[in-house]
Amino acid sequence: MPRPSQALLSRQRIVETAATMIDADGLAAFSTRRLAAELGVRGPSLYNHFATKDDILDAVADAIIAGVDVSFFTTHDWRDALKLWARSYRAALTAHPNIVPFLAQGPGRRPAALHMADAVYGALVKAGWPPARATHIGAVMRYLVAGSSLGSFARGFVEDPELYAAHYPHLSQAHRLAEHQHSVDEGAFALGLDALIDGLSREYDATVAPR
Repeated sequence: MPRPSQALLSRQRIVETAATMIDADGLAAFSTRRLAAELGVRGPSLYNHFATKDDILDAVADAIIAGVDVSFFTTHDWRDALKLWARSYRAALTAHPNIVPFLAQGPGRRPAALHMADAVYGALVKAGWPPARATHIGAVMRYLVAGSSLGSFARGFVEDPELYAAHYPHLSQAHRLAEHQHSVDEGAFALGLDALIDGLSREYDATVAPR
């Protein structure tokens, strides 16, 4: 029996190709028509595997979240677990920044995203945090991680020293931020994460631990 001239269409191949396209061109440029063309199939073939475009985006988003390590919540104190998880979470998102706006909408029905939320919330409640406060902590962690993954703060400033010198004297060195992108962006995330966990730790010691 002759072998097929191209790789067989599968959910995994669709998801991987869609992720590559979104990484390259962004969410706005993504369409099922372009995806089908990239895969070398007709559009209706996709619907044998996914009912809608949003179902494809859900699968892409969940594949990314599946790479986030939540095992820390079973092996570490909640403070260290939050820090280690946040770094793993951010690494997954910064590798695919174009999908972050879709991910930021929440877990929906995505299994990996719900498993992650369950692990975080469960560990916080087990540590003694009241359920409402555990919800707040999970939300603020997502805001920090997703917000810091949307784009680079450092690269938001143009490399034009004359612009700043003429009108914005306090930003006289802003044109140099882009060349220090890694240290600026990573340093800012680390600062925010440390400040957040330190604040939560003080609240925990004052209100949760005594009980």
